[in-house]
Amino acid sequence: MEHAEDAGVYRLRDDLAIIQTVDFFTPIVDDPYTFGRIAVTNALSDIYAMGGRPLTALNIVCFPIRKMDIGILRDILRGGLDQMREAGVLLIGGHSVEDDEPKYGLSVTGVIHPDKVLFNRGARPGDRLILTKALGTGIVSTAVKGGVADPALVEKAVVCMTTLNREAAELMAERSDIHACTDVTGFGFLGHALEMIEGSETGMRIRAAAVPIFPGIRPLVEDGVVPGGLIRNRKFRENQIEIGPDCPDWLVDVLFDPQTAGGLLIALPEAAAADLLGRMHAVGIAEAAIVGEVIAAPKGKIRVE
Repeated sequence: MEHAEDAGVYRLRDDLAIIQTVDFFTPIVDDPYTFGRIAVTNALSDIYAMGGRPLTALNIVCFPIRKMDIGILRDILRGGLDQMREAGVLLIGGHSVEDDEPKYGLSVTGVIHPDKVLFNRGARPGDRLILTKALGTGIVSTAVKGGVADPALVEKAVVCMTTLNREAAELMAERSDIHACTDVTGFGFLGHALEMIEGSETGMRIRAAAVPIFPGIRPLVEDGVVPGGLIRNRKFRENQIEIGPDCPDWLVDVLFDPQTAGGLLIALPEAAAADLLGRMHAVGIAEAAIVGEVIAAPKGKIRVE
């Protein structure tokens, strides 16, 4: 494999492969229990993005035991365990180290049939693109740290970041027409979309107005309340993006916002996309939307209209 995937896959036999991934980070919300839930949701997402089913997990913990109340760590771990239980994942161990600031996440093992693994490459011209969650978690987290976040907006972001991608993955597993899939995390929506077409004979057209975003995000962006990762993402990728005259700059920023526990970005044929979207809405994945399409040219670039 000559490109990066969301997780590692190892074939055990003709009908069984394991998927392995690891992810951990520092708190992005104030409540320890909620942080634990978010960290687990984020760590499991790579398994779901490849079409797999997570089975077991190991805790990864960094904590300043000499400086912080051990009760904070207990709440983080309790939140993580509750989220694993919701996902049907068994916690089988872990490792902890003393550090200057708390960090938490998981090493996860999942399973899949080798013939059903979904890769982030493989999208074809004419495919439609479905995004399953709204964007803006990085901006909201920055607003929380700056003390300028609206409580209602924070609640929407927390609900998003603690919602597993399990149901979307289960719906994909029922199909044979998914051409590519990835989860939208640290590189932002456009960064991960570009990963899907790099080195291929395809490009993308994104209809910015169709992309789901949290309400109340625009004023924060226009006031400069954005994470450093957004700025780095945009600078790194801007030469691969063609921005149409009708797309405002603040919205382009949102499309580069680094996400935590973001949604899945799925490429599949037009008729299949309409069917899958309807099924997602029927099971409560309300924010899922068709946000663009794969095109033949410009190769390796994205047009945002």
